[in-house]
Amino acid sequence: MTDPGYPYPETDDLRTGPDLHPALLPLLPFVGRWRGTGKVGYPTITDRDYAQEVRFSHDGRPFLAYESRAWLIDDGGRPVKPSAREVGWWRPGAADGGLEVLLVHPTGIAEVYVGNVSGLRVEIVTDAVLRTTTAKEVTAMKRLYGIVDGDLMYAADMAAVGRGLHPHLSARLVRVAG
Repeated sequence: MTDPGYPYPETDDLRTGPDLHPALLPLLPFVGRWRGTGKVGYPTITDRDYAQEVRFSHDGRPFLAYESRAWLIDDGGRPVKPSAREVGWWRPGAADGGLEVLLVHPTGIAEVYVGNVSGLRVEIVTDAVLRTTTAKEVTAMKRLYGIVDGDLMYAADMAAVGRGLHPHLSARLVRVAG
């Protein structure tokens, strides 16, 4: 028997694979693979530089698959060690321009965001944060994404370990595929 392969391809390249679902048209500029560098910090940790790859892909249904991999880098931009990972899905919300985002982290945290898409800007805040008994205490997150001069820029604020919302992550990523 010949292996036919997976019959429903997922793509981060809008020139191949299935058509983007019409409900995702407001998110079209984000589809692709992005790489770049950023800063991580929080009142309880030392500020560091990191590199990251983010992938927004689709399989023709009304959601984007999302995957992010990050690694700490030294002052010369060389990899030091793996850092954060997250996977999830971005899907249209009930309201016009609404957005729902579900993210899961291997550190035992799951986040449900609500927000909106306005042109090249996405703003989301957590509606719920769930965590396992061994996960760090994270109680809220706020994220802002935007396409600026063709690059994907974002900033994330976090409330954790008994502290309110503070800047946590920011990066500028360049499109490398899609």
